[in-house]
Amino acid sequence: MKKDIHPKFFPCKVYHNGELVFTTGATVPEQHVEVWSGSHPFFTGKQTFVDAAGRVEKFQKKFGGKYFAEKKK
Repeated sequence: MKKDIHPKFFPCKVYHNGELVFTTGATVPEQHVEVWSGSHPFFTGKQTFVDAAGRVEKFQKKFGGKYFAEKKK
């Protein structure tokens, strides 16, 4: 195997709503997820509310609200 071509491997901690849900291996030391199998309605059988409005606002903030503006020719 060649040296120095592979990314660094970490024992990755995965968090959901600030709570540690499981540990796995990855190229980053920690991940924060909005949905995982333990909270998804398909696996739990319970309906949960996901903040879709916050996602739209986050998108608008990131792109300055001009993403869908008509382009000048």
